Amino acid sequence: MEASGTDLVWYVAYGSNLASQRLRYYLVGGRPLGGRRTYVGARNQSEPLLTRPVELSGGLRFAGQSLAWGGGIAFYDPHAANGRVRARAYLLEHTQVSDVVAQETRRPPAIDLDLVAARVHESCRLGGSAYDLALRLEDLDDRPAMTITSSTAAEPTAPSPAYLGWICRGLYEAFAWTPAQARDYLLPFPGVRGSWSAEGLLALAASVTAEP
Repeated sequence: MEASGTDLVWYVAYGSNLASQRLRYYLVGGRPLGGRRTYVGARNQSEPLLTRPVELSGGLRFAGQSLAWGGGIAFYDPHAANGRVRARAYLLEHTQVSDVVAQETRRPPAIDLDLVAARVHESCRLGGSAYDLALRLEDLDDRPAMTITSSTAAEPTAPSPAYLGWICRGLYEAFAWTPAQARDYLLPFPGVRGSWSAEGLLALAASVTAEP
């Protein structure tokens, strides 16, 4: 991928895009396993230049009703006390990030979005119905990093097995976590807590990480 340093952005994923194959559907198009939507892909379908695991302070909340998965979807809450969120950063060209976010927010790609706020911890409004903020994170390797989240704290809702399965795959890929570690990480978050049993979540994590 040909791009200058100023055109590169770290897109930080903490939901289903923790799994590289899930993100790839936003880049090259297609329908992910268990999903209800088919994606058209990005203008630039190149693989990320780099990928790295990261940790963010704060927490997750599963809320809303996903049209792509059914059930709640993950939202990053940077203000959650004493928590840590496991995420994955993908170094992408800016138009790729725009096209990923456009598809995340149910817009057609090929429109350059304003995604990187002027300062760290500030945000740009996206206007989406679910993910409506592009939040700038601490820079990585002197390049801007951002993620998307919601400006509101909706009531928690249970995520679907398909959606949680992709998150478990991503935790396995990025952090080499065992199914038990994935269970222990996800189980306390609102939306998962009280709707998923420890046994059910462990079985799900084990089933997806055992797949080739």
